[in-house]
Amino acid sequence: MLNTALLMLCALLLDRLLGEPHSWHPLVGFGRYAAWLERHLNAGGGRRLRGVLAWLLTIAPVTALAIFLWQQPVLRPWISVLVLYFALGQQSLCEHANRIQTALQADDLNAARLRVGEIVSRDTAAMQTEDVARAGVESVLENGCDAVFGALFWFALLGAPGALLYRLANTLDAMWGYRTPRFLYFGWAAARLDDALNYLPARLTALTYALLGHTRPALQCWQQQAPLWDSPNAGPVMASGAGSLCVQLGGAAQYHGTIEQRPTLGSGNVPQAADIGRALQLVQRGVWLWLAALMILGACLA
Repeated sequence: MLNTALLMLCALLLDRLLGEPHSWHPLVGFGRYAAWLERHLNAGGGRRLRGVLAWLLTIAPVTALAIFLWQQPVLRPWISVLVLYFALGQQSLCEHANRIQTALQADDLNAARLRVGEIVSRDTAAMQTEDVARAGVESVLENGCDAVFGALFWFALLGAPGALLYRLANTLDAMWGYRTPRFLYFGWAAARLDDALNYLPARLTALTYALLGHTRPALQCWQQQAPLWDSPNAGPVMASGAGSLCVQLGGAAQYHGTIEQRPTLGSGNVPQAADIGRALQLVQRGVWLWLAALMILGACLA
């Protein structure tokens, strides 16, 4: 456990220093391959089965290679740090969120809409200031699980192969997991498998948010509001995060030209630009809490 915590720390420091690679990123190549495979398989009958096959053809070979390399004693520490570094997105999340907050604080609504559109799937053209702030906070809280805590959880449990499997599955869900005519059946497997892999990390993330903020409101919002949310994992994460920050999330949002009325999450004030930074701090403090807990557990088991 102690060794795992140290490898995590190295990967987190690498992510902090280097951020997301801009010139070349393994996930970009993976995404292109997944897009090519989807174009060839997402046609004709049996689309749900075709989606399962596509998921296996994209993830299984890469994960098998990672397992082989990770099992080599000389390579294991290097593979562990590099894979977790590529699986993490904490620094990238911070940079995107800070750009949204900066644009809002400068009263540049058009720039804020553009920046929030880089990290959310909803339509942003008609967003007002509070809509952008709300979307920014929601994205930070949800991606805190998807891009940070989920990868750390599976790395702690299964090492580099676990973190890689989780990150690839999460990427396919982001590409295929939409309830649109094109992906409703083909993306079913990607969405369900991502839900399964995120089940425990999401609830640990929700607990982390609750412990590091206003605990009682966070736990109450998690218990009462999360079951009303469409996503079984985003609900606990965002309800707890909203309660912890004492802000109100959810409400109407536009996706693919259609207005969706989402349940209210949290309680308190309408989010402002500064609340994006507060959500980021919640994620960052949560990472240190996880590292400390893992180190203490490792020391106790040593």
